[in-house]
This record gives sequence, C-alpha cells and structure tokens, in this order.
Amino acid sequence: MDMEEIAQSVAQLRATFNSGRTRPMSWRMGQLRALHAMVEENSDTILAALKADLGKPTFEAWAAEVGVALRDLKDAMKNLNGWMKPDRVGTPLVTQPGKSRRYKDPLGVVLIISPWNYPFSLVLAPLLGAISAGNAVLIKPSEVAENTSRMITELIPKYMDTDAVCVIEGGVPETTEILTHRFDHILYTGNGTVGRIVMAAAAKHLTPVTLELGGKSPCYVHKSADLGTTARRIAWGKFTNAGQTCIAPDYILADNEIHDELVERLEHTIKKFYGENPQTDGDFGRIINARHHG
Repeated sequence: MDMEEIAQSVAQLRATFNSGRTRPMSWRMGQLRALHAMVEENSDTILAALKADLGKPTFEAWAAEVGVALRDLKDAMKNLNGWMKPDRVGTPLVTQPGKSRRYKDPLGVVLIISPWNYPFSLVLAPLLGAISAGNAVLIKPSEVAENTSRMITELIPKYMDTDAVCVIEGGVPETTEILTHRFDHILYTGNGTVGRIVMAAAAKHLTPVTLELGGKSPCYVHKSADLGTTARRIAWGKFTNAGQTCIAPDYILADNEIHDELVERLEHTIKKFYGENPQTDGDFGRIINARHHG
C-alpha cells in the first residue's frame, strides 16, 4: 500500500466513525459475532500461519492464541450490553435533587500496532476491545510474522465492516507514514525503542497511548518451595513460545542451599518436556528469525 492509499484508508475510517455508524450496540455486536465466526471457521488456517511463522505446536497455538481469542470474544458478547449502560454516580449537593449518570462514548479511530511474538492474539485482543467500545480501527500487523500478517489481511475483509476496520501491511516505511496521521488512541505492543517513536508521534496530536513494552521478569525461589512444582512452572513459563513472551522468567533468585537441586530439577523438567534434543521435538516452538535469535 502506497502513502496515498494509507491516507485514504485513515480518512475512510474517520468518515465512518463520524457518521455514527459504529456507535449502536447492533453494529458492535454484529462485528463481535463476525469476528468470532472468523476465528472459529478459520482456526486451522490460523494455526497453520502460526506454525509457519513461529513453529508453534498446535496445542500451544490454540491455548495461547486461538482459544484465548474465542474466550475473550464470548466474554465481550456476553457483557457488551452491561458495558454500554450508563453508570449511576453521586450527585453534588448543589445539583440535588437531580440524578447523575456517566455515559461512555467511543474515542474515534484507534490504531493497533501488533507484535510478532503473539501475532494473532495481540491483534484480536485490542481489536475486540476497540470494537466493543464503538470505535473504527486500523490494524498494522507485524511484518516479521509474515504468514500471520498476510492471513489477517485476507480474513478481516471477508468478515468485518471494511469501512470501519482496515488492515495495512508493511514495514518501517508504512508504519512511519501511518504514524503521521491523527488517531484517537494508539495501542502498541513491542520494544521500548519503537515505543518511544510511537509516543513521540502520538504527542503531536495529543493522542492517548497504551504501550506494552515487556521487561525483565525474575523468579524468586524460597528454600521452603516444592522444587518439583517450581521447576515445572518456571520451565513452562520460560519455554512456552520458545521464550518469546514479555513476562517469561528471565532469571532466578534462589536460596543457596536449594540452588543445586533446583538446577537439577530444571534440567530434568526440560528434558521431560522437550526430550534430549528440543530441535527435533514437535512441542517446542522456534525463534521467529535469526536476528531476534541473536
């Protein structure tokens, strides 16, 4: 997509939102149902794309991406009516005997920039939230997970209102151009370097931003811990998605007297999970590419 097409896409989303089309509950519920149908009817296609990009085992991909999306969509459809209802709030003395309510209005056009490590679920989660709130949405999937990005680009127009939900593929040039436009909220999941770029671009328009930039996650193991259970939980948390998870354990702080046994338990657990050679094991995913491996 060239720069002019990007501008046209953003303008179309703005026009659709300004028309009021995305505000009624009927539109929001219809889009959530369409999104649920998209996931349910194309689960094999989604799993295949995740396998091609990340080597994700079927169970892991279902549990962490497809299943999560279906669960969250069902929750949104169940609670949408309640979310949209005005909240009764306290009334100041000077305006009594009046009554006060807080009404929830959509923000407008929302930009979602998704990461490569969970390239499907981290599109769907913010998307269903933005739709539930009555917004128009521009999705920029990660170009690093190219198979999943292409799959999302092909499926969204088949199910969603294309005047209100748009997908733009591409790399740095396309993302840079997208960020020159005004949005009413930006959700970005990724690293701090790009997060600063997103924040700087948003500041020019005073656009609120939600950033999820990962971090370092320690595990503290007390000497009283059940080391068998502890080792299984740490190994599961660290090696799910080949370690490519924002909250995966990065290092362990342990009492000296249980250090050696904990290491032995971890070694045993990893072999039990993935065998002597994880490269040949179908339950272990792969690093997305050589650059991120390094």
